[in-house]
Amino acid sequence: MFDTVLIANRGEIACRVMETARAMGLRCVAVYSEADAGAKHVAMADEAVCIGGAAPAESYLRGERIIEAALATGAGAIHPGYGFLSENPDFVEAVEAAGLVFVGPGAAAIRAMGLKDAAKRLMHEAGVPVVPGYHGEAQDARFLAGEAEAIGYPVLIKAVAGGGGKGMRLVERAEAFADALKSAQAEARGAFGNEAVLIEKFVSKPRHIEVQVFGDGTRAVHLFERDCSLQRRHQKVIEEAPAPGMTQEMRQAMGAAAVRAAEAIGYKGAGTIEFIVDGSRGLRPDGFWFMEMNTRLQVEHPVTEAITGIDLVEWQLRVAAGEPLPMAQEELGITGHAFEARLYAEDVPAGFLPATGRLARLAFPSDVRADSGVRSGDVISPHYDPMIAKLIVHGPTREIALRKLARGLAQTQVAGTVTNLAFLGALARHPGFARGEVDTGLIGRDITALTEAPAAPAAVLAQAALSAAGLWQGDAPHRGFALWEPLARSVTLRHAGEEIVATLRVMAPDRIEVALGESRVLAERMGGAWRLDGRPAAALFREGGEITVFAEGGQVFELVDPLERAAEASGGNLIEAPMPGRVVSVHAEAGQPVSAGDRLAVLEAMKMEHTLTAWRDGVVAEVLVTAGAQVEAGAALMRLEDEAEDAA
Repeated sequence: MFDTVLIANRGEIACRVMETARAMGLRCVAVYSEADAGAKHVAMADEAVCIGGAAPAESYLRGERIIEAALATGAGAIHPGYGFLSENPDFVEAVEAAGLVFVGPGAAAIRAMGLKDAAKRLMHEAGVPVVPGYHGEAQDARFLAGEAEAIGYPVLIKAVAGGGGKGMRLVERAEAFADALKSAQAEARGAFGNEAVLIEKFVSKPRHIEVQVFGDGTRAVHLFERDCSLQRRHQKVIEEAPAPGMTQEMRQAMGAAAVRAAEAIGYKGAGTIEFIVDGSRGLRPDGFWFMEMNTRLQVEHPVTEAITGIDLVEWQLRVAAGEPLPMAQEELGITGHAFEARLYAEDVPAGFLPATGRLARLAFPSDVRADSGVRSGDVISPHYDPMIAKLIVHGPTREIALRKLARGLAQTQVAGTVTNLAFLGALARHPGFARGEVDTGLIGRDITALTEAPAAPAAVLAQAALSAAGLWQGDAPHRGFALWEPLARSVTLRHAGEEIVATLRVMAPDRIEVALGESRVLAERMGGAWRLDGRPAAALFREGGEITVFAEGGQVFELVDPLERAAEASGGNLIEAPMPGRVVSVHAEAGQPVSAGDRLAVLEAMKMEHTLTAWRDGVVAEVLVTAGAQVEAGAALMRLEDEAEDAA
């Protein structure tokens, strides 16, 4: 076996691969962009090489530079991780031409599955069921509209290249097809450099169930299924294994179909066969269809590892080194149940917009597997996917594993940026999800309840007030209070856009009453720890004037100094960038009347496009940005005329 492996990736997957490689006695080489010079994966590696600028096109997508780094550092193999160049057949050929081992499938297998339309034709020939649809090469808009009519609405328009929901649109009626097609083609062209699409019948109550396969180039095995139905915008949120309600008959049918698919292309390494399942009739052997194959390790591979006891990265490295499959199908089995939740820096109330920021605090409970590429003090960059971590739990039953997930999420601590932690917690507690009633529409149906910002309980407010008064870390209760009168002090906090005044009164040593309007909370310090109304206080983190109480997904408070309070800026007429990104297009000009909801500009950030709309009727006073401009979060893009001016 090679003794040195270069990991051609970043973040949590680079760290994940290194953990196994080093456990196998291999030397690890990292590559990094200028923005990642201080990243966790760089610190973990035995050697690291800078390969270019922050943008992926200047670094992680530069195949020739990565190969040069491998040769210069004595690496015998390159592990691509997932994303970036992991499914690029030209890169695979270049790696092998340089005399290096590519830890993954051959170029021919990647090409066979790289375009969804060709892959579906190949799978049909291999006896794998496929979804009814049009997978041909003709791309004329009128012709595609006719095919959609023939299939019957609703239909899905899907980019033939790539994945992750990019270039995908659901069309429910014929009159919406043309606009949806243009939008899907534009997104596919920007994401993959290929605007070709296919048309498929939309399954009304779909479940996304995928099968993990592993091949050695000749034969393949499957490592059972994962249910990835809990999605938003076609992006997976929580995955689990095995699938709820799976029967042995259907598991055998899906597993056999997945193995046929892998062996049909001489697959080598880890891969995933994704199936769409009709959940309206329960799980039946005649109710699943091939969607696509991911010719790489999947983000959600840890749940398969948890239920099988197999280290998939170890298998990848061993098979890449020329070993046969480590185990036969009959030797593989399932033990217990596992979940994975994807923790992201994103603003859920604002529509899951990607977020940036410095992770002032990041900590996970000890009984949860947390795969992460960042640490406390690291910055979530606007250049890459904003994933913070994947939280993985395992239990003897689904019910127990789900309880462990809910508890693990509740005990996770993140401060410094907004996250989807509260949203994940709400999903883990969702009654329907707990019953196993999952399909890809669950989040959409209950989106209001799932994304409702949790209110801060009085005890949490009191806890923040104690910290604001300087008492949390064990200061004497009288510090900051006046003598010769009742010991009392008021602090003002800002939370969720509102100001809260809390009055703290010393009742006795180590006993303080916190008054919050009509509410009263008794804080008592016992054994060096605070209790609030008799219950243990949550964990807390403070940096400067910002206080984070790790309860209800993390509640953030800002200490308000009355002496320094500035008047609020009047920015009601401004259309601002909600995140850093590139302005793709501008759709309004000065003097143009607009209505609430009208599209004003399109912003591209973190590999996705976001449409900015007018929040009220009005007239555009100024356009402050041009297409192609790179803007920061909060940058003014347009200004509407004052409503008084509009009326005049």
